[in-house]
Amino acid sequence: MAEPPEPEPEPVSAEAVLRELGLFELRCQGEDVPARLVELCLTHGLGPVALANELLAFVTSKDLGTQLSADGLDAFEHEVLAKRDSRVPRKRDNRYGGLHDVRSLQELLDEEEEDELLDAYTTPSKGSQKRSNSTPENPRPKRTLSSRSPYVLFSPNSFSPSVTPSQKYAARSSRGEVVASFGSVQGPSWSGRGGRGCTPKLFGPPEENLTKNYKFMFQKALDVREALSWRIEELGDALKSHHHLEDFASVFLPAQEPVTVLGQIGCDSNGKLNAKSVVLEGDREHSSGRQVPLDLSELKEYSLFPGQIVALEGTNSTGRRLVVSKLYEGVPLPFHAPPEPAAEQRMVLVACGPYTTSDSIAYDPLADLVEVIARDRPDVCVLFGPFLDAKHEQVENCQLLGSFADVFKLCLKTIIEGTRSAGSQLVFVPSLRDVHHDYVYPQPPFLCPELPKDDKPRVHFVSDPCTLDVDGVVFGLTSTDLLFHMGAEEISSSSGISDRFTRILKHILTQRSYYPLYPPSEELNVDYESFCSYAALPVTPDVLVTPSELRYFVKDVLGCVCINPGRLTKGQVGGTYGRLYVQREDAEGERKSPCVAAQVVKI
Repeated sequence: MAEPPEPEPEPVSAEAVLRELGLFELRCQGEDVPARLVELCLTHGLGPVALANELLAFVTSKDLGTQLSADGLDAFEHEVLAKRDSRVPRKRDNRYGGLHDVRSLQELLDEEEEDELLDAYTTPSKGSQKRSNSTPENPRPKRTLSSRSPYVLFSPNSFSPSVTPSQKYAARSSRGEVVASFGSVQGPSWSGRGGRGCTPKLFGPPEENLTKNYKFMFQKALDVREALSWRIEELGDALKSHHHLEDFASVFLPAQEPVTVLGQIGCDSNGKLNAKSVVLEGDREHSSGRQVPLDLSELKEYSLFPGQIVALEGTNSTGRRLVVSKLYEGVPLPFHAPPEPAAEQRMVLVACGPYTTSDSIAYDPLADLVEVIARDRPDVCVLFGPFLDAKHEQVENCQLLGSFADVFKLCLKTIIEGTRSAGSQLVFVPSLRDVHHDYVYPQPPFLCPELPKDDKPRVHFVSDPCTLDVDGVVFGLTSTDLLFHMGAEEISSSSGISDRFTRILKHILTQRSYYPLYPPSEELNVDYESFCSYAALPVTPDVLVTPSELRYFVKDVLGCVCINPGRLTKGQVGGTYGRLYVQREDAEGERKSPCVAAQVVKI
């Protein structure tokens, strides 16, 4: 049985428009107003019903009454219809409704070929960006030559009203330049084996890893206190054992002789920590959580931040101020020692979003990274979010034409299909700036059940933070900008030359936590019950990857190779990514770092 034909849209006429306005008791003030209403319908492609709805919303919000005047219609066109046209581009043909299937794809390509042929015989309009001119000074980018391919039609670009590639990014220089390096590389080129025989896995038992979503926003102040007290007690036992300390004393009891106390560094106000505002919040067992101000004048060197668990030696003659004479350094966890060495050297590529420039939603930087992966065939690619940045201007202004989740899925599809020939193992780490994902720390992994069957074995979704095992080499991964957060709060005093990055990284390892700062940054929502379970370091990682807005680097800190690969884009220009060679050797004798070489490279 044939389906009934769709009803034809009502033709635009003064009578039709006035009838719809009459339903809302809107009246025309002046003889020329009906003709003006018909003109607005025809100019902006609106039917009588749509125009009536828009007008009703406008006069209600502006409290203009029910009489429509010519001046009011001019204001309506300027404030509502002009902005509406800039957000919703005119469709050439609504047969496809903005989405393309396999049958309509060839028709669309044929239409584009006809348009390009006509463009060759006509003078391009001033605002036209359909066909870019190629000159020796400004050659046409290679990607525009393949703009008719299905790869582009199904790209995230199709969800943006403006996909003009960033001019500054396209004109960048020094592509592929190595800006930071560690170790020695044999030969000028980097290449892997495409993940053959390599399967990254989460380190430790399943119950110690965050593998699924959880309920948050239900924590109580008492639960937060319990979590913090547990951390103080755990690190206190480690400090006592390592430094052979006797039992800790109370922070508020007067003592004329030096005593050793345990507690957490804090600030006496809501401002930034400084040498005069440092307080120590004592442990619950010995000090009942009481606070005491600290006098650091006798300490020659120190590095402190809010939330740091410390053991201090000093005198507290009045019970109101502790004059610190010695600060006991924390001790990192031992390294993982696998039973067997790895047979082959592995190449690991690490990159962090955003994967678009700030002035365009075109994923050109991501496409360039996919080309690098296809060329170098790394064994493992660790890709950190944000994949769709919540701080992007078009996201903040809600200018995308599809949902955030749909754009992310197409971004994911671009990466998976583009790296299929290389065969690399893909590890996706979420970010708190991923606009479509849970905004909580620790952050659960992405959920993407629609993966192709052939790609499932090589695609891995992990949490932020997480600890990964790659052929016996332990990677610590976090997309949270911990370096920036701690760098803004840390205070230090040193007689010699001291590197701030090294101090912060040392704190991460000795505090045995992926985020030891407390209180956390204002942009971080921490669930402390999950924090205790999933944000602690199980061992000292062989490689710690901490992407940051701060300058890229590769450093060896306490035997752990720490790398900040930077971000793939920096505003409107290209950024950097990292690559490493790792191989676990025989564990007999003195430990040797499994990180053979590492580099930070410009995209």
